[in-house]
Amino acid sequence: MIIHPMPKFKDIQHNLKEMKILANIMRQDVITMLAEAKSGHPAGPLGMAEIFVVLFFREMHHDPKYPLDPNRDRFVLSNGHIAPIYYSALARSGYFELEKLLTLRKLGSELQGHPSKDWMPYIENSSGPLGHGLSIACGIAYALRYDKSLSRVYCVTSDGEHQEGSTWEAAMLANKYKLDNLVNIIDRNYIQIDGKTEEVMPLEPLVDKYKAFGWHTISINGHDLEQIIDALEEARKTKGRPTVILANTVPGKGVKFMEHFYEWHGKPPKKEEAEKALEELSEELKLLQKEQDVIIP
Repeated sequence: MIIHPMPKFKDIQHNLKEMKILANIMRQDVITMLAEAKSGHPAGPLGMAEIFVVLFFREMHHDPKYPLDPNRDRFVLSNGHIAPIYYSALARSGYFELEKLLTLRKLGSELQGHPSKDWMPYIENSSGPLGHGLSIACGIAYALRYDKSLSRVYCVTSDGEHQEGSTWEAAMLANKYKLDNLVNIIDRNYIQIDGKTEEVMPLEPLVDKYKAFGWHTISINGHDLEQIIDALEEARKTKGRPTVILANTVPGKGVKFMEHFYEWHGKPPKKEEAEKALEELSEELKLLQKEQDVIIP
């Protein structure tokens, strides 16, 4: 299996069709990486492709040539098991060469199963234990506010980790200090490793809970690029309180035999399954390519 070269986009920051093409290619990255590693989590990463495309190629101020620029926006990944889509976004935005994606979860690789600052000093946090990311993001947002920085903090969390008390402690703190430079994007895919969230430990009404904690709340289709962009723009205009974007996503998005099945939360595809998944995604890519004049090697 090979990694797609980066397409020659004309203006991906403003072109929704180009973003759709990149989301597809990044999904192919996820399948290829997991099949090569023979371990990892497919459902979550596949479901978050559009969110990561918008964050890394339109919304966030960041520069891979100057990854520690003090004026950069900060990205905090709380649910570290969706690392493959994060690594794909990092590679395709220029932080490291694409071929390194094939080293996922291998001994000595920077691309550990969960992101690690020991291996990747240019990322904001190590992740793995669920429920810690929003606390980290709050601390960063508070420090930036103290320094009078204009930088923003974007935190991606899972719905399942909202069963952790530490997440709600962070939510209280963000409201107390009116951290309007903080956005929490929840991957609301309704699954976790043991089953469906509403059967393991019900979370609803999740939006109402955040409202009660004083947050500005937005609910979107997490695969609709226009809704993602509009939500982030609304968050940027919201003053005096933090924003949570509840992104309703399909776990395993783009691969029919994975979609909605919690069993694919942490089960990598076997060779034949990976080939089937890539074939399905490749057919979608051909249709997208017909709609947009993009050079795809």
